[in-house]
Order: sequence, then C-alpha cells, then structure tokens
Amino acid sequence: MKTRLLILLAPLALVALLAAGCGGGGGNGNVPNDAVAKVGSTPITKSTFNALMAVAFAKYKAQGQGEPKVGTPAYTQLRDQAVSFLVQEDELQQEGKKLGVTVSQKDVDARLAQIKKSYGGKKFAAALKNAHITIPEYEQYSLEPTILGEKLQNKVTSNVKITKSAAKKYYDQNKSAFTTPPTREVRHILVDSKSLAEKIETKLNNGASFGALVKQYSKDTGSVPQGGKLCAAHGQSSGACIQTVAPFDKAAFSLKTHEISQPVHSVDGWHVIQALGPVKPAHAQTFNEVKSQIEANLASQQKQTAWQAWLAKMAKDYKGKVTYQTGYAPATTTTPTAPAPTTTG
Repeated sequence: MKTRLLILLAPLALVALLAAGCGGGGGNGNVPNDAVAKVGSTPITKSTFNALMAVAFAKYKAQGQGEPKVGTPAYTQLRDQAVSFLVQEDELQQEGKKLGVTVSQKDVDARLAQIKKSYGGKKFAAALKNAHITIPEYEQYSLEPTILGEKLQNKVTSNVKITKSAAKKYYDQNKSAFTTPPTREVRHILVDSKSLAEKIETKLNNGASFGALVKQYSKDTGSVPQGGKLCAAHGQSSGACIQTVAPFDKAAFSLKTHEISQPVHSVDGWHVIQALGPVKPAHAQTFNEVKSQIEANLASQQKQTAWQAWLAKMAKDYKGKVTYQTGYAPATTTTPTAPAPTTTG
C-alpha cells in the first residue's frame, strides 16, 4: 500500500508519466511575455508553469533536499518535463472538446472518494501532507489528467469490436496456450536436513498428524497456513496450481494417492510429500470455454493500438502549432503516450 501511495503522490512522477511529448515548435515572438508556450491560439501562462514547478519542487522538500538551481541539468530536465506536460494536456483538452470529452468536478470528486476509500482517508491525507501536496494540486496534476486520458481512450477506441471468427482464428493458431497441464493436490513438510525429514517420515507412517507436524517443523511459510497443502502443476503453472522444482515435481506426480514420500532433496531443502488426490490429466480447453477471454485480450490489444495511433496523429496534427517562449522549448519532443491510470486497487 505504501508503495502505491508513493506512486500516486510523487510530484514529478505525475509530470514524467504524462509528458512524453507534444507537438513541435520553437522559440517565437508570438508567445505572450507572460506565457511559456502557446498551443494554437491558447497560451500557457508562466503562473501555470510556476505552480506546476512548485509541485515538482515539493518532491525535493519531501526528501529533505534543496530544489534544483536554475541552469543545472536537474532544473532543465524538470522544466522541460513541466512544459511538455502542460502542452500535452492542453492538446488533449482541445481534442477532447472536439469529441465532447471533458472532466467535471463531479468526476474528480468521485475518483478522489474512491482513492480515499481504497487507502483510508487518514493515511491518504498523511501521505499528501508528507509529500507537501495539497488536495487541489493533486486533483489538478494527477486526477484530472488521468481521468481525461481514460475518457479520451474510451471514446477513441469505442468502435473496436472483436468478431467471433477473429477469436476462433486466434484460438486455432494458439491451441497450445489453452491446454492446462496435469495437476495434483499435495501437501508437504520442508526442513533443512535429511535426518529430520526421515524422522518426520517415520512419525507420519506411525500415524502422527500431518498438520501438526507442518506447524511444528515446516519452513515453507507459504503453505504452512494451509497445513502444507498446495496444488502442483506439471511442467508449467496453471491458475492456482504452481510449477514446482524438478525433484518435488517428480515425486509429487509419481506417488499413489495418500502415499507419503521418502525425503526428497531440492534446492529448497528436504521435503516429505503426501499426495492428497489423483493426478488430474492435462486438459485442452474448448473454444467456448476461452472465447470470452480471447475476445477481451484481443480487444485490449486493438484498443491500445488504436489509442497509440490516435496519439501519434494528434502529435502530427499539432506539429508546427505549438510555439515556445525563448528559453522554455523542451530539448526533445516525441510522440505522446497515454496518461497512466491512477492505481486505486
């Protein structure tokens, strides 16, 4: 949770994620003196730029560092990212208006409420405070761009449809990907020495409780809460069933049901394994079983392709329409990328 909060709140990350590029241009006397750039006929004011830089500088303050000095490489990089971010956001807003896509305060409030619920209101407020970011700044430089990007992407890709024939063609060309491997429910006790494993095997064969010995001896913390139980998959993982190391795999799939193995040595230590049920054979999923999954995956891929193509076209359309105040033109401009969705789960 802490890591995801830092991702949400890192001031310059909000800039860097979004400002991958914008329409080209150069220093131009047509840009008003109180602006850093102009997108078409719309100026981006120095006050807007300075406000974003203040948010970026908060990152340094939060880390106990001084803000980068004008003229240093760090400041230049920060300035270029901030200007690129503001230019791209203006381009996206202009294009959004053409498509009837806008971000309302109601949208922002709903997203903020969702984030607070996910992380806890007090923890979220504390994270904002520690990052030296206000709620309005967070809304303006994180939530609004994120929501705008999501809405635009949904609008641009709304016509992407996957036909049944396309899904069937993919299935036929990738049948091996839809075959589940043999699986088996087992349980085991993992210890460091062969002598201890032999002692545990003897106790089990004399009627000792497997679950009790798991709690007493096993060092596999992942399976201890389940009494040592796990689902082993032969050759590859499959859903909740995991691929195990070769010696474990060989023993697990050769035991008779309920049989207890002799100590098995692997890179993890010494295992005593019991097969809880029969081996479930490999299963080739039918097209109908995976149709929805295939359609969703293909749709996601095609939507991403359509979105990147739209962004590239936008960059081309704005090429030559963006002008910068002298000293504010970013060093490089590239094709813009999609605003990254704000993680709330």
